[in-house]
Amino acid sequence: MSEYIEVFERTEIKYLLSHEQLIKLQEFLVNYARIDDYGKTRIHNIYFDTPDYKLIRTSLDKPVYKEKLRLRTYGDTNDFTNSFIEIKKKYKGIVYKRRVSGTYKKAYDYLVKDGHPLDDSQISREIESFRNMYGELRPVMNISYDRIAMVGIDDPNFRVTFDTNIQWTTDKPDLRRETGGRQILKDGEYLMEIKVANSMPMSLARRLSELRIFPTSFSKYGRAYTDMTGTKGMVYSMEPDMASRYEREVIAYA
Repeated sequence: MSEYIEVFERTEIKYLLSHEQLIKLQEFLVNYARIDDYGKTRIHNIYFDTPDYKLIRTSLDKPVYKEKLRLRTYGDTNDFTNSFIEIKKKYKGIVYKRRVSGTYKKAYDYLVKDGHPLDDSQISREIESFRNMYGELRPVMNISYDRIAMVGIDDPNFRVTFDTNIQWTTDKPDLRRETGGRQILKDGEYLMEIKVANSMPMSLARRLSELRIFPTSFSKYGRAYTDMTGTKGMVYSMEPDMASRYEREVIAYA
């Protein structure tokens, strides 16, 4: 097993930033967080869905509860790279992520070629139940991006990530092949996620407001799917008053 955390329960708030906003915000964030030990990392994902894309179509309808299944690796990937099979669920704004780890080949063969589970843990049984519930799940899309992650200096549960160069492709989804793909973000645009287990610092919420950085509804898989199908892109930025109210709720969350 890896040193990565296997179970998460947290609030995740997403924002789209310009380069200028990024620089100003990072100058402020040094008071709260440091860049983690991995520095800039290329993250690769395969998303699994039904032949009619039931999982992502349901997610785009913004239900109270939604879930997804993906296979993830960090950096260059080969048969022996450590990988993660992840179930990510969201219920009433709270994100629950459970994952197991093993070599990429074993994980890929399990999900794609009906191989054996990575272990007999409770999380592996949940993954198997997920697959049985949805029936014919198949690899439908690769999504890769560059990430810089910051972790709280005093609170290790406080994390901020910045993603760029987000690319998607449906060309033979297999993380052992670096296939590139279509860009999701505009030039000079960054996707930031603030991840908190308890609350966001009040001063950070104020700084976000000062920089006119407001919460955004954004799903990488959802955005890629709408791009692939030619439907309306999934990006919704809250108005300042609504964003301020939302952030107050997040600050108060415990």
